[in-house]
Amino acid sequence: MASRQEEKEARRRARLEQEEKERKAQSRRRRVQLVFGGLIGVAIVAALVFVVIGGAGGGNDEEEAGPRVAAASDVKLPPQQESDVEVAAKAAGCDLEHPPNEGAGHETREFTPADYKTNPPTSGAHFPQWAQDGIYDPGNSAPLGELVHSLEHGRINVQYKPGTPQQVIDQLEAFVAENGGYHMLLYENTTDMPYQVAVTAWNQLLGCDEVGDKTWDALRTFRDRYIDKGPEQVP
Repeated sequence: MASRQEEKEARRRARLEQEEKERKAQSRRRRVQLVFGGLIGVAIVAALVFVVIGGAGGGNDEEEAGPRVAAASDVKLPPQQESDVEVAAKAAGCDLEHPPNEGAGHETREFTPADYKTNPPTSGAHFPQWAQDGIYDPGNSAPLGELVHSLEHGRINVQYKPGTPQQVIDQLEAFVAENGGYHMLLYENTTDMPYQVAVTAWNQLLGCDEVGDKTWDALRTFRDRYIDKGPEQVP
């Protein structure tokens, strides 16, 4: 039979073992809390970085992706002298063409210049979404399939070759602003077109190798003749 001393010693060992178990359990809980707290801290920092980057970069990218609204310009263009598109085109030395219709199907894919028989395109299969009206900054043109779709909606697409002097681009912006930018798009051409400046409508093309005073009558008369003449009338 165990003596009182042995029983006392057994109780002491049991108490010490229990205290050790509790100490280890508390230590484990503390480590878990530290790790979990660290993960939360990392997550919070990452989220803040994402928000900052998204606010500083992503928002601007989204804004830059869309066109600007045509606004009144201080740039002065020569006053209009001619109202006939064929006469004006010939006087300016521009090519006025009426290419055959290449269709108007909708296809969800990326379109390239090789998909069209004219350069720049004037009709043909295109992306289901259309490009918005407005002025696109250089290097930020809408996808080609969307630009062709805009022609189907009666838009006038004004485009210039990469490397065009800023003075000419400013003049083109002033030209687009003449009618408040109504149903017009202005952008840098991406099809390696043979012209310095071109305007397109559905099944219609005016291409100019050079830009001079008479060019503006050619552009104006083309706009007035073919705007809102696409097969689909979209506001």
